[in-house]
Amino acid sequence: MKRTIGTLLAATATAGALAVGVPALSAAADASTASSAGALDGLRQARPFLFTYTFNGHLKVAGGNFTVDRRVYLAVKYNTGRVAFSRWETARPHAVTPGGAVYVETTIAAPCAGSKNGYAQAYDEATRTWSPRLQVTICQRID
Repeated sequence: MKRTIGTLLAATATAGALAVGVPALSAAADASTASSAGALDGLRQARPFLFTYTFNGHLKVAGGNFTVDRRVYLAVKYNTGRVAFSRWETARPHAVTPGGAVYVETTIAAPCAGSKNGYAQAYDEATRTWSPRLQVTICQRID
């Protein structure tokens, strides 16, 4: 009996030491992905996000959690998939917005009434990650 308990305790202690010394699979996968992608200025950040507001009579799309000093593709599309506006920007640090931030003034008139007939979405080239779609209203000014 003493021998069985001693063997069991030794096995448990060894398994505990191994568990502490070996990183979880997801952490190892993240580390190898980061190193193979050229160490993307630190660890992968939270998922990118977008928000909108009106500035200078236009729709402005901004967002955060992109890779700092790397390219971000911003597209505003109709629900049919037709592109209304697109541009490449470089994500920069911002005092209020976490991670790398982009602030893009589009050529789309705003504010405007109507239904949400489109969406904005951004792509972080460094992490190959798309932000979630943000529903927007796309209209054109008739002057």
